[in-house]
Amino acid sequence: MQAIRHGGDDLDDDFIPDETAALSADEGSGAAPLEDEDVFVEGGDDEGEDVEEEEAEDFAASSTNAQDSAKAEKKRKRREQVKERKAKKRKLAETLEFVEGSSSAQSPAGLANYLASMQAKSFSKLSSIEMDDLRIPEAAIADTTSWAGPRTLDHLTDFIRKILPSLRLRLSQRSKNNGAPTLLYIAAAALRVADVTRILKDKKLRGDKGGDVAKLFAKHFKLAQHVTYLKQTQVGTAVGTPGRLGKLLNDTDALKVSALTHIILDITHKDAKNRSLLEIPETRDEVFTMVLNNKEILNGVKEGKIQIVLF
Repeated sequence: MQAIRHGGDDLDDDFIPDETAALSADEGSGAAPLEDEDVFVEGGDDEGEDVEEEEAEDFAASSTNAQDSAKAEKKRKRREQVKERKAKKRKLAETLEFVEGSSSAQSPAGLANYLASMQAKSFSKLSSIEMDDLRIPEAAIADTTSWAGPRTLDHLTDFIRKILPSLRLRLSQRSKNNGAPTLLYIAAAALRVADVTRILKDKKLRGDKGGDVAKLFAKHFKLAQHVTYLKQTQVGTAVGTPGRLGKLLNDTDALKVSALTHIILDITHKDAKNRSLLEIPETRDEVFTMVLNNKEILNGVKEGKIQIVLF
């Protein structure tokens, strides 16, 4: 495999090594407010009646509090059941990912052919000669065959530390320029981007002073917001959907590739229709036409400066 040349000018010379949406409870109905006529007894000097009425009120209040507590406990149990079902569903999905992760576990030669076949679907009108100019060379694809574990988010940190030690080292350093990540992680959907972002913020990768982890997708965020953020932030990793990453790369000057050494394609994860990043026509086209076809990235891949990783 051709050696990957990592530049040094894009990192500080002094080597400075650095959401979950909670399930909302249903709104419970509180106790009905007591009316004045229920509280105060006008006229009469019989203290016994007053005491009896006060005791009745205390009993009613106690009963109401008990009902509220029971409702709160019921809601708590219901939330726990929902969380448990979601956890089981995610575990099942990750099990399926492990079973179907064989495509990403191939040799660089096999992965080069796989990427070429996917790329041809996005450029169906190009000739074979034109396709050769866009093909990802085998030498630019990381050899991950030594990784025997599951390719799930629970193991992503260990995967990077073992298989991509040079990336792990660079993630603990801070880039000199704002908006210039060393890693692009491309995922198919916003929710997956959010999940990956949380994992890549692990101190085992970034240390105490590594660059920020950017979360880049169109849902909830305008392009201008990401442009402003990137221009003001030293980013070590940019995790995003291919559409938003492509717009930032091609339509703005906010996302720079001067420090970029690795691009991870999140191909093992499947959506609800059992399709991966490169099996969904829209995201596949965005990966190949907007990200990997970016002139600077394509040149970096061909020159051995940027390595493609399939996870």
